[in-house]
Amino acid sequence: RTQAEMAHTCRGTINLSTAHIDTEDSCNIVLSNGGRTYHLKANSEVERQRWVTALELAKAKAIRMRNNQSDDSGDEEPASQSDKSELHGTLKTLSSKLEDLSTCNDLIAKHGAALQRSLSELENLKLPAESGEKIKAVNERATLFRITSNAMINACRDFLDLAETHSRKWQRALQYEREQRIRLEETIEQLAKQHNSLERACRGAPGLSSSSTGVTSTAKGSVPSAKGEASDEDEETEYFDAMEDAPAFITVTADPKHHRRSGSNLSGASEGHPEDWNLEDSVFESSNQSSYNESTCKDLLPKKRRRTRIPDKPNYSLNLWSIMKNCIGKELSKIPMPVNFNEPLSMLQRLTEDLEYHELLDKAVKCESSTEQMCFVAAFSVSSYSTTVHRTAKPFNPLLGETYELDRLEEFGFRSLCEQVSHHPPAAAHHVYSKRGWTLWQEITIASKFRGKYLSIMPLGAIHLEFHSSGNHYVWRKVTSTVHNIIVGKLWIDQSGEIEIVNHKSKDKCQLKFTPYSYFSRDVPRKVTGVVSDADGKAHYVMSGTWDEKMECSKIVHSSHGSTSTEGKQKTVYQTLSPKVLWKKYPLPENAENMYFFSDLALTLNEPEERVAPTDSRLRPDQRLMESGRWDEANVEKQRLEEKQRAVRRRREAEAVEALEEGKDYEGYIPLWFERKVDTVTGELICAYKGGYWEAKDKQDWSSCPDIF
Repeated sequence: RTQAEMAHTCRGTINLSTAHIDTEDSCNIVLSNGGRTYHLKANSEVERQRWVTALELAKAKAIRMRNNQSDDSGDEEPASQSDKSELHGTLKTLSSKLEDLSTCNDLIAKHGAALQRSLSELENLKLPAESGEKIKAVNERATLFRITSNAMINACRDFLDLAETHSRKWQRALQYEREQRIRLEETIEQLAKQHNSLERACRGAPGLSSSSTGVTSTAKGSVPSAKGEASDEDEETEYFDAMEDAPAFITVTADPKHHRRSGSNLSGASEGHPEDWNLEDSVFESSNQSSYNESTCKDLLPKKRRRTRIPDKPNYSLNLWSIMKNCIGKELSKIPMPVNFNEPLSMLQRLTEDLEYHELLDKAVKCESSTEQMCFVAAFSVSSYSTTVHRTAKPFNPLLGETYELDRLEEFGFRSLCEQVSHHPPAAAHHVYSKRGWTLWQEITIASKFRGKYLSIMPLGAIHLEFHSSGNHYVWRKVTSTVHNIIVGKLWIDQSGEIEIVNHKSKDKCQLKFTPYSYFSRDVPRKVTGVVSDADGKAHYVMSGTWDEKMECSKIVHSSHGSTSTEGKQKTVYQTLSPKVLWKKYPLPENAENMYFFSDLALTLNEPEERVAPTDSRLRPDQRLMESGRWDEANVEKQRLEEKQRAVRRRREAEAVEALEEGKDYEGYIPLWFERKVDTVTGELICAYKGGYWEAKDKQDWSSCPDIF
């Protein structure tokens, strides 16, 4: 590139003429220039050397081009301080000349009018005696007019000379911008064609993703994306590096019959028994048919007929002015957010959706090995995110004291209860009991951060799962959800972070990594990887898949220490058997795109039911009106409920002040079906189910429920 071209490049470009090229190890390249440093990684040492040679040649060419450019070539780089000063001086001179032209124009108009008057007076003269004086005055004014005209002509000439001097630079810059636009359009067109061909190739070979466990993630991409110290202009830009998030292990698929190769250079750090993997009566073997066959079997059981659709989402245009005018003169807490941003489910119902793949826990009950059971628990923890991939709408914030029950004891063997136990900060407690041998409970508080271009949602709180027969007690926490394109563009959701699942009885662990989306990565989007290990740290299974489609499990038969990564960590090489599918996402129902992308379970969550508590989310009027498509009425009802809740909160605050003045203790809001206590496993203060709800439902005694609707 010439220096003029360098002045119009994209953000993140490094000028090779002043760049420093170095190598870290056999595969890494460091490219630095000033405050920006890029770490690049090649597939092999040979490929790295090819890139270093190409970069050095390009650097030498850039230096020659910079030295050979003449002063009037129009290729100066305006990024340098001297060029900036020259450009500023040129603009200042042009501005000064323009002011001179304006002044001369005023003077010409003034003296021209005076000359015209003098000529008129000369024409009206009758006395020869006065003619001498008048002619003298006319000559003086004509001379002054001539001087002013000459000054203006000279100023115009100077302006024209300057404009001609710099016109070539401007023309070259404009021409370069046009060429760059055409080049960019061609590049985008090529990328679109490549993307379409890759999609067709992936659809034509669906087995590629499942067999990709034999490929090392750290070797993908000959030149990965930049990972550097961003300049000031990049402070608000978030970059994800595919190499930075590469897993710390490599998996290689082994032949079950010949997994112990005599000539192998792998040192036997740990070994497994592949014959255990091929038992036909294994829980893993039956899990391959779990998703669809089990749903078919469920249809054979006598159960209540549930609804399979809801009214289509209305095509309401969002009037931003109608929202903004409601903000004028009001406190921030009193600004009503319209239901246009919502979906007709509450946060309590969304929390209950985590149970969509509860059959994974039913299978885990049958596992004899704790590490095998951990695999199903890990798959269950990932499956809860599958419903979020298209669900960009916001659930309703539950009112304080609002509850939601899901009684599927006869159909699926479990019953679930949620309660909103705090409003500031918003917190929900959840308890699930299954007669098939497990209990799950959690308290989730949502923390969010708005960062301009995206919204980060961080669920706080631990999820507990206990199996009745074995006593295995699993604890894990959720990862961060990020909603992108908040201001402009189409909304999309990503999950990123790590989940550590711990069995507090056997001390088994599973580390799951949710890889954030990266434009530069050639990895599968929404990728999840992990390793299941026992109390001694010995790895038994490798987990792999995506959080929106499926999770697979591969039994480790051999492990060894591999090469050292760029961060100085030694990678582990796992030799595994062929993967087994533990979980696969159910297909969305027909017409889901017009029903908020609800799954089959989500369509039934707000279905009216009898005998539920008067605080149940199904009875919330604004949510029911929205589901029916009456959004204007829903907005009015939503505002009424929020104002009613604020009045209750003000009353409690007044009671707290009164109690303080009287020297009494004020407990504040006390949850109805849950109670605060210290968890014996984690030592944290949690809201645990204290009982009484299902007994009250049997008696239909809801006298203790508050009036919140």
